[in-house]
Amino acid sequence: MEKIWLKSYPPGIPADVDLHEFQSVGDLFDQSVGRFRDKVAFQNLGRELTYGELDRLSARFAGYLQGVLCLPKGARIALMMPNVLQYPVALFGALRAGYVVVNCNPLYTPRELEHQLRDSGATVVLILENFARTLQEVLPRLTISQVIVTALGDLLGFAKGALVNFVVRRVKKMVPDWSLAGAIDFRRALSQGESRPFVPPEVGHCDPAFLQYTGGTTGVAKGAILTHGNIIANLQQAHAWIRPCLEEGRETVVTALPLYHIFSLTANCLIFLKLGARNLLITNARDIPAFVKELSRTRFTAITGVNTLFNALLAHPDFVKIDFSSLRLSLGGGMAVQQAVAERWRAVTGRVLVEAYGLTETSPAVCINPTTLESFNHSIGLPIPSTDVSIRDDSGVELPVGGVGELCVRGPQVMAGYWGRPEETAKVMTADGYLRTGDVAMMDALGFVRLVDRKKDMILVSGFNVYPNEVEEVAASHPGVMEVAAIGVPDEHSGEAVKLFVVRKDPGLTVEALLAHCRTGLTAYKVPKIVEFRDELPKTNVGKILRRALRSPAKMGGD
Repeated sequence: MEKIWLKSYPPGIPADVDLHEFQSVGDLFDQSVGRFRDKVAFQNLGRELTYGELDRLSARFAGYLQGVLCLPKGARIALMMPNVLQYPVALFGALRAGYVVVNCNPLYTPRELEHQLRDSGATVVLILENFARTLQEVLPRLTISQVIVTALGDLLGFAKGALVNFVVRRVKKMVPDWSLAGAIDFRRALSQGESRPFVPPEVGHCDPAFLQYTGGTTGVAKGAILTHGNIIANLQQAHAWIRPCLEEGRETVVTALPLYHIFSLTANCLIFLKLGARNLLITNARDIPAFVKELSRTRFTAITGVNTLFNALLAHPDFVKIDFSSLRLSLGGGMAVQQAVAERWRAVTGRVLVEAYGLTETSPAVCINPTTLESFNHSIGLPIPSTDVSIRDDSGVELPVGGVGELCVRGPQVMAGYWGRPEETAKVMTADGYLRTGDVAMMDALGFVRLVDRKKDMILVSGFNVYPNEVEEVAASHPGVMEVAAIGVPDEHSGEAVKLFVVRKDPGLTVEALLAHCRTGLTAYKVPKIVEFRDELPKTNVGKILRRALRSPAKMGGD
């Protein structure tokens, strides 16, 4: 497809970016530390960590992994934490030493965690103690060589850290009892690593940096292999896009989305690392009153989030009292930004909520709206520099401008493939190197892309992917269920919610009993919000359940 979108680029945005400025994420880190050593890199729970301190602590963690555990280059290191200072320390320590980071959602159920750790082949797990009970349940069935456990206050300083840990453990009782034989304390690991200086290995663009897990049409969570080249490319692409509205060494970005999510990982952690910014980590963004209070104490210049987060902030009465005079960039992604939320955001903050689009498989950014946009435009934006997009029909033929088809993406940010699943990789890659996104879209004459629908049956709950097959598998394991189908339905709070259609084997099965069963095998956001019992489900002539018909009752012939 001709790059018609280039004519709509704001002044100063290049058609292509320099992919060779950095050899690896570790190289990016070293250069940023060299330039901004005395500036604050991360801030969390009142504690500031400078670029220089981050350099020293991450080098100790790298030394522990390399010099104490003697892990070979390419070993997989699983990180299972919310937004705390330990995350960037471990992240950059692992990447600098040539290891592959496997990000794990702390809210995983034992079933989900076991699958990801087993599939990735992770040998080391660093976990916040609040979630250690989950790991305890699955550890005997895994081949993990070392577990490292950290507490919320571990990097907050002696006095404050001790107080925070006491409150979390004894007052709020947020840490279930756990026992992990052979586990080591995070601070002890850093201490041991200090005496074992790591030797930076040769790491290049082709080396894997992350196994970032995502689902698919089969519902089986797969690890997208994101190389250092993929990550550096997307960093450069997105940086080129937002650079005109930001200044090096003078930014403060609010990071409320978890860093284990690819959007926050690239957009907040890495791009703003290059900018020498202060990164304000919000550990619990669900506590909106505390979040708003933190924002009122901080002169922030940028904030990213999903539609539901922005909506929740706007609903708090004290949000309008915040000083937004320093805010220059508000970026929404992960799920569709609703017009009502975007318009209210602008009315309150004076800044346009810029919508972007991406995928785990694209590191993640594909399209971003211009930061010079003056109002909400119902678009996911323009393809970013060094990116090709193509709108294609079901047979793979490219459609002209205005045609509606599957959005396909090609560029240096597209993953190397799915870990250990070449057949799944082949399903999503075209012969000419495009990734088939599964999203149905159209492009207008100015190059702006608008999503029309999702070709896949994936459900998007507050920016997180929920795959029907996974939900159905857990629900169907209940002995009282005969048939089941899951779809997404509109929800004013989360964008979409999971609705479950069930044909009962046991007439006495209740909604409450089924949901309780689902909670044992699914993270909270995947648990169905609505359950509808039916006598039968619509099917094809070969017996496949028609989710499409469930989404469109009018097409079901009166069923």
